[in-house]
Formats: sequence, C-alpha cells, structure tokens
Amino acid sequence: MNHSLSPEQRLTKAHIKLMKHPDTILYGNIIVMGKSFIDDDIPTACTDGYNKKYGRDFVSNLSDAEFRGIVMHENLHVALQHMIRFKALFQREPELLNMAADYVVNDVITQFDDKAFCVLPIGALWDIKYRNWSVIEVYRDLKQKRDNDPDWKPQESFDEHIMDDSMSDDSGENKGDNPSGSLDKPSDKELSGQVQDALRQGKILAGQMGGKIARQIDDLLIGRIDWTAILKDFVMNAIKGADDYTFRKYNRKLVMDKIYMPTTISEKVGELIIAIDTSGSLSSKALAQFIAEIILICELLNPEKVTVLWWDTKVAKEQVFTQGNYASMKHALSPSGGGGTDPSCVSEYVNENNMQGSAMIVFTDGHFWDDKYAWNIPMETLWLVTENENLKVPSGRVVKQYL
Repeated sequence: MNHSLSPEQRLTKAHIKLMKHPDTILYGNIIVMGKSFIDDDIPTACTDGYNKKYGRDFVSNLSDAEFRGIVMHENLHVALQHMIRFKALFQREPELLNMAADYVVNDVITQFDDKAFCVLPIGALWDIKYRNWSVIEVYRDLKQKRDNDPDWKPQESFDEHIMDDSMSDDSGENKGDNPSGSLDKPSDKELSGQVQDALRQGKILAGQMGGKIARQIDDLLIGRIDWTAILKDFVMNAIKGADDYTFRKYNRKLVMDKIYMPTTISEKVGELIIAIDTSGSLSSKALAQFIAEIILICELLNPEKVTVLWWDTKVAKEQVFTQGNYASMKHALSPSGGGGTDPSCVSEYVNENNMQGSAMIVFTDGHFWDDKYAWNIPMETLWLVTENENLKVPSGRVVKQYL
C-alpha cells in the first residue's frame, strides 16, 4: 500500500488524530506514556504495558484507519493494565491470556461510535459473544473450550505482550546514556498509579466531548478488580524458590545422547488456608463471588490441600479439601457463623492447631469490633476487603474491592 508519509510520520499523525477524536480522547495521556516507535525487526506490534512499538513492514500495509486501530489496540493493553494485573496468568497460560486480552481490547474498539475511525486488521480476535466481558471471564470460557475439546487449537494474537523488561529501542535514534537500547519502565506500582491518573484526566475530557467510557475502564476507575488475577499472583509469589534444578533425576531426553543434565523441579502449592468472614454485615453477593473465585484458583493451581475457616467472633467451622475434589467444592462449602467480627479468632485458631500453610487468604468486609485485634500468622497473608476503605492490617497485603 502506497503512503506519502513515512511510518514514523504516520505514527505521529495517528497519535494526534486519536488524541482529538471523541471516541479516543479518553486515552490521550495513555498514548503519550512511555515510548512509541517504528521497528524494522518485529513482525507486527508489541507492548510491555508502557512502551509500544510497531513493525515497519506491517504498518506499511495498513490503511490509516487500520493503523489507528493497531495503535489503539496496544494502548488499550496499557490502559487496562493487562501486563500488570495478569502477569502470573500470562506466564502460566500465555496462549489463553494472549487471546483473552486481545478479545477484550478489540471489543472496546468495535464499540466506538465512529466505525470508520479505528478499524481492526483482518484476523484480529473478536467475538460478539465476549461483548463487555473481562479478561478473566474470557479466559475461563477459552479454558473450558480447550479442556473439553481435544481438537481445540489456539488462535494467534497479532501482537506481542511482553511481561519482562526486555523490550528494547531498535529505532536507531541516539540512545545517549543508554547504549544497550533497553527502554525505561516504571515499577508495576508506579505504572498502575500513572495509568489511573491518566484515565481520570482523560475521563474529564471525554465527558466534555460526549465520548463514551468503556465498561472495562469504568471498572478500573471505580475499583472493581479481577479477584482471580490478584489471588493467583499472590499465591504464586508467596511460594519462594519455585524453580530449581536437581541431579537426582536426569533429563531423559538428553541421557540417550550421554548428556547428563539436571531436571527442573517446581515447588508445588502446598496448603492454602482461607479464612472467610461470615459476620452478619457481609453481603451474600460478595460471599458468592469470592467462593466462585476461590474454586477457580483451586482448579488452576491444584494445591495439595485447602483448609477453609468460617469465622465471625470465633472459628465456627473448618472444612478441608484435597487434590481431586476441588470440582465439588461449590456444593460442599457450607458457611457457618453470622455474629460479630473479630479476626483474632483466626490467628488463635491457626496457632493453637499448629497450621502451616503456603499462604493465608482472608476475606472480609473489614468492619471489626475492635481495631486492636491480635494477629500472629506465620505465613504470607492476603486480605480481600469489600467495604472498609480505611482498614489497617498488622501484616500482609490488602486489596479492596467494592461491590
């Protein structure tokens, strides 16, 4: 396709158009985030969640509308924080997560009012079935299809999603004090804050111009979170030294060639202890959603054992599940309690029974009788809190999810 402008000039032009159009002005500050450039060596396009680059040959064959669609595609991955929120899932299930993330961003693009402004290239993943679905919802559906159909084949994503800091600047520009060409990138926490700020500012402009806000963006801005990604990241990160090597068992593929190399060993997920607040103030909707996410995590990670503690002012019930019976958890889980809320009882119960887990997950609305409660848990702890935005915990990580 012949173009009077160079790919670099077309990229600048696409940015300017996108930053002015009512459908895409929301993402203006996302577009200027990081570095965007044309690369001679990549086949299509890619992003590390901050920087974006586009293959020279690839974009040369795109119309202006298709080029804008590709630019929006990469910037939506940044806006929706896919490389931050789903890092562990991308590393564990790259094919399914690549597909799920692309279905979501392409669905946002297809909902722009001006259908001719951003056009998806041929072969882009999109299905009306996934209209307004989250990445996790699409992932679950794809996983179910893969697991139930022996002939299922993954569809290729047309772009790359880079999970590490290996993205480099091959544009040939003066790299100054950075001769390796590696691109700077903020920490995940810093980047998440920058994205949130950029979207809040963009939302004001979009409102002034009558632009619509995608449901997925609204979910981010008002604090709705994909619990599955949070839970999976937490559990995987809580397991130290997950990958190691052992010479106790040789790599059988190489032994026949008289090459004696060690095999990798992975530390399995041991026992998860899940403490679920069943006080009267916790909503049934929140409890049902949390249980659904926990069941999915158990099926994905297949821990050796899961101990569920139902608590209010005391641990009212303990339920134990092991590998092979996680599919039946939905019908076997039996909440018990309904009084006040004192997490001290969980700490006391765990220590009295000498419970040793890989990780502890506490689910609560965060409304406790007394802020000065005892908590002495000898394991990594994740607190999932549905209401009390001012909750302070003695140890562990807090994730607040408002329903």
